[in-house]
Amino acid sequence: MLKIRLQRVGRKHEPSFRLVLTDSKNSTKSGRLSEVLGSYDPRKTIESFNTERIKHWLARGAGPTASINNLLIKHGIIRGKKIHVSTVPAAQPTAEPIAIAEEPVETPPAKGEQEGVEIPSAETSTITEETPQEPEPQV
Repeated sequence: MLKIRLQRVGRKHEPSFRLVLTDSKNSTKSGRLSEVLGSYDPRKTIESFNTERIKHWLARGAGPTASINNLLIKHGIIRGKKIHVSTVPAAQPTAEPIAIAEEPVETPPAKGEQEGVEIPSAETSTITEETPQEPEPQV
């Protein structure tokens, strides 16, 4: 499947991007691209899009990434709703302990067990622990 993606071409700390048409299996850094469809510089707000070619490839079934979709909607090339693309923050550890459900879970009888025989559960049975006795010292 063909994708319209951003390909970074700027120097360190100076990002600028190309809009490229490439196969979805190729990485953005592979250099295997079908066509350059425009450029985008977020720092200087300079955008130049080849709208005719973008509309042509969208009509042919090329899918834009979420960021490209939002850029094209912003500039009026396509219509639709923007896609939320920000990253989801990592789960923060909570100070409260996690509550575990205290309802007993019924398990199906294992092979060889009879259905009419009740097995005492841990709640009903009493377990007595014997304390080890120390041997008496010999005189």
